[in-house]
Order: sequence, then structure tokens, then C-alpha cells
Amino acid sequence: MNKKFVLVSLLVVVAMLVSACGGGGEKLAKSINLNLGTEPPTLDPGLATDTTSVQCDELLFLGLTDFDDKTLETIPELATKWEVSPDGLTWTFYMRKDVVWVHYDPATKKVTEKGPVTAYDIEYGVKRTLDPVTASDYAYVDYIIKNGQKFNTGEITDANEVGVKALDAYTIQFTLEKPAGYFAGIAGMWVNRPVPREPIEKFGDKWTEPGNIWTNGPYMLETWEHENKMVMVKNPKFFNAKNVSIETINWAMVVEESTAFAMYENGELDVCGVPSADLDRVRADPVLSKELYTAPYLCTYYYGFNNTKPPFDNKLVRQAFSMTIDRKKLVETVLKGGQKPAKTFACPGIFGSPAEDPNFPEIPFDPAKAKQLLAEAGYPDGKGLPEITLMYNTSEGHKRIAEFIQQGWKEHLGVEVKLANQEWAVYLKTVHGPDTPQIYRLGWCADYPDENNWVLEVFHPTLGSNDIKWNNAEFARLTEEAAAASDPAKRKELYFQAEKILVHDEAAIAPIYYYVRVVCTKPYVERTYAPLGGEHIDKWKVKAH
Repeated sequence: MNKKFVLVSLLVVVAMLVSACGGGGEKLAKSINLNLGTEPPTLDPGLATDTTSVQCDELLFLGLTDFDDKTLETIPELATKWEVSPDGLTWTFYMRKDVVWVHYDPATKKVTEKGPVTAYDIEYGVKRTLDPVTASDYAYVDYIIKNGQKFNTGEITDANEVGVKALDAYTIQFTLEKPAGYFAGIAGMWVNRPVPREPIEKFGDKWTEPGNIWTNGPYMLETWEHENKMVMVKNPKFFNAKNVSIETINWAMVVEESTAFAMYENGELDVCGVPSADLDRVRADPVLSKELYTAPYLCTYYYGFNNTKPPFDNKLVRQAFSMTIDRKKLVETVLKGGQKPAKTFACPGIFGSPAEDPNFPEIPFDPAKAKQLLAEAGYPDGKGLPEITLMYNTSEGHKRIAEFIQQGWKEHLGVEVKLANQEWAVYLKTVHGPDTPQIYRLGWCADYPDENNWVLEVFHPTLGSNDIKWNNAEFARLTEEAAAASDPAKRKELYFQAEKILVHDEAAIAPIYYYVRVVCTKPYVERTYAPLGGEHIDKWKVKAH
């Protein structure tokens, strides 16, 4: 899922009533309508930081690798195979030779082949992500690549010194700063996907607009009416086009969960996330209950504190605010979807996460202790605290959570906290900017299933995004040592210590709950469920109905 920082936006999927004969005589619909939940901030793989943009890029651009929806195993996509040197520092990927760039003209519906996708396109894409001129918020993911950080921060200016090189048209080689057994997952991330130099140089920031963009994935971009809708159409030149049954994806951008679910119940949508306010009713309904699906999802919902802004520059205040969040009551009375109270940043299912380790302490709900800590910080009964604002991106669900926690802080600490919200794209710029709010909400979803993607890439002071403006030397040391370690047991031990510093000793953030997927699907939709990286709509089918 940043600086992928993340909205975990609801995916709402709907089938159009246009049908055609599918394989084996089965009648399949040609179109499907999906709801992105918001306007994607970008379609540029080098600039994407959020799950909405990543979902679109997943369908438009191929990566060297992907993840199996059921096993989470890293599997080939553009790559056919890869090799790792004995010292773990050199990764060589061998690519398929049947993937091409295409240009789609929305006015004429004409598809033009623009040449093969090669290792040179990947080298260009990786170096473009790291180039400081690109200003990619996610460039830190590639600091594992030799000289990636130095190039991104301007310490060196020669892109040829970056450890990525096309050995020939279909062989790409990465040289790393240190061994990283999880690098195959990083190699396939959107920021490392091939991008087309010609339209980027011709159109600049407008290269991702319909009629300008070149793509290589299962779908092409036909329409993008900003803040309204997007249409993708099947790429006939896609190497696996014969197995893509859905020919048109119509994306809506409905922000309100209640509106989307009303559309689902009205037969306008075929798949829809279920608002927490409707869950009890859905479970009791004889039809809807059969369409409901819930399962863990590799994401954590959390509140970040700006560790440089008073009063959250004081760890006692951060601890007090974290331990007056009644996580158990929140998931049971507000969310109701089977979410689990979070005691760590990295959720269950992530290698190295102590989320299910019985020895890792829970974050207590302890108002009495919290009041004591607030007094020790110099704010007895909340007196003397500066004005405090909690920010969230516009959403009915985030608003309900914020109001619940706001009420708890008032009731248990005597502190009035103001709420403020912004539209998603604006909100991301606010959180990632120099003036991060005192408290902000985000969800972090796995880019690859390793704790390195969580603690180091999100909160390390120089190697991560670090929106919380936090600098803890011991935390930095532990995460760096864990990233370089080859012994799995040692890595787990180091991550245990790092998570304890993050959420307990320093309370630099307040993890709140582990996500679950709560979705209703009509019986005629045959779909997969991607645990990370965006849904594979190209593998779905919609039966005629």
C-alpha cells in the first residue's frame, strides 16, 4: 500500500449489463464498474504514494515481479527469473520479450504499438524515481540500491553511479548497499516499473493524461474526468490478453461510504465495502449476509504525532494520548467488522512483526495512568495545553473514528481536541509536507510483507518518510541492523525492540487497529482478493445476469 502513505480507500466494484460469450460457452459481461473512493492523486508510477494511485498503476503498468494473491509469494511478471549473487548484493533479472508499449487514442479508439518494453525502460524508471528533480516522495524505498540515497539527496549527481543497469535489452541488474532478501518484492514496486521516456519528455506533468500516456499492462487509459470518473479499456497487445475477460473498467470516485453502499443495494454496484454503521443490518439480512466477505488485510490504522510540535514534542503527552484510546471499544462498537486492536505498527502476516507475539505488551487503556503522565508533563488535568487539532482525510468512516477518540480524550483527560479534514490529494501534501499536523490519521499497507517496509521505511529519520519528524538513535540503529541481518531469528528480535520503542517507550505513534476487508459482492462476480499491491481486475470475470 508509501511515502506510500496511505488512504486505504474502499474498492467498490460493479458489473455492467453488457454480455458476450465467454470461454466454454459461459456468458460473461464485458464491462465492470469500480469505485476508487476518491480522485487518484497521480497515475505516474514514480510519484504514487497511496493505494488509490497504486491500484490504477497496477492495471496500467507491469513490474518485474508481483505477489501471489493467496500465498503472498513473490512471483514473476515482467521478469521470467532472477538470480542473486552469493554475497546477496547483486540481483539480476531476466525479462520477457513479448511486452510492448501501447498508445491509445480516445478519439479514434486506435491502439498503436510503440515498441518493446526493455531493461533500459526499467533503468530509466528507477533512476527517474531517485532523481531529486522528480521529487518522488517514495524514492526512499530505493535507498537499498547502491548510491540511491546519495543520488536522491544530491550528494552525487551522476546517475550512472546508481546501482541499476541494463546489461542488454532484456537483462536488468541491481547492485545493493547491503543484502536484502526481500528485494525481489521491492524490484516489482510501482516506483521501479518501466516508464516511457518519450511521452514523459514530450508532455511533462501531463504525460499521464488520456491521449498522451503510453502503458504496457492489461489495460489502457481512455477517460480521466478529474474528481468524477475514469475509464480503462483492455489492451489488445497485452501478452496475456486472451485471458482478460473484462474489456472495460469504469471507475467512479464516490467518497461517501453510505452513498456507495446505497448504490450497491439499489443494484447499481456489484461489489462494495460495507460501512460500519450498516454491518449489523447486513449480517442480519438473509441475502446481504451471504454476499458479505471479511478477512484480514495487511494494513494498520494509526494516528501519527508530529514529534516536533508542542505538546507532542513531549513523550509523556504522546503516551497519555495513546493510552486513552479505547481500542477494544472502538472496534466493537464503532467499526464492528472484526478488526483487532493494534499493539504494534506492523500487522499480523508481516515477517518480523511482533503483532502476535504474546511477549509483546498490549497498549493499555489506562485513563488514570494517562492523567498522571499528563500532570508529569506539566499539564495537570490538561491545563496549559496549547490548542490541539486532529486531522483526517474526508471520509464518513474516519470522521466517526475521530469523534470517538476525541470524546475519549475529553472524557478521560479533560482535553478539547479540534477536528479538521481535507480532501485526499490535498491531505497527503499536508501530511507529507514540512508542517505536518499535530495529530493525523493514516493507514499503512504492505508494499512487500517484511517489517523493513514498516518501521525503517516509514519512521527511520533519514532512510524513511518520517512524517512524524521523529529522530531516535536507538530505533534507527535497530532497524538498520535488522535490515542488514540475514538470520531470521535475529531480525525478529531486533524488530521486537524497535516496535517497543516506537509504540511504547516513545509512543511516537498510536497504532489503533489492524484492518480487515469487509466487502459485499454480488454472486455473479468471480473475483480474487489481493492482500497487497492493488486488485488484479484483469483476472476477474462477471457473469451475464
